[in-house]
Amino acid sequence: MQLTRFTDLGLRVMIYLTYQDRTLPVTIGEIARQFDVPHSNLSKVVSRMANLGWVQSVRGRNGGLGLAPEAQHLRLGFILRNLEETSQLIDCAEPACALKDTCLLKGALDAGLRAFYAKMDEYTLADVCKARTAETVIRLHQHFLSGDAR
Repeated sequence: MQLTRFTDLGLRVMIYLTYQDRTLPVTIGEIARQFDVPHSNLSKVVSRMANLGWVQSVRGRNGGLGLAPEAQHLRLGFILRNLEETSQLIDCAEPACALKDTCLLKGALDAGLRAFYAKMDEYTLADVCKARTAETVIRLHQHFLSGDAR
């Protein structure tokens, strides 16, 4: 299984926003430069996460992004399910598969996907943003402020 680029970017944004002690608000432009991704792609991801209530967005000159307080407690499985928007790895109906009624592959893949999400539900966003990850996010932001992004 491979996560979509959309989900990958969503996770990066949320991790980047876990560092709350910033002197200036975080912008989409800052995150786009930090992760070397197009601003337009990141805007779509941030918009979706704002609609889900995970990211707070303030428009205007002094605006920026922030992680919604409860987002620290979100389970990774929940995040992945919402960003991936898929409950199956394969679709035996489209295009129609001649093995559909006798094949055991779909059942095995569905069970594996459920197990993956269950394992991811054992971790919160805060769990994966500790120690070295947190230190790196702080360093990235400080380098950005000094004009030395990446």
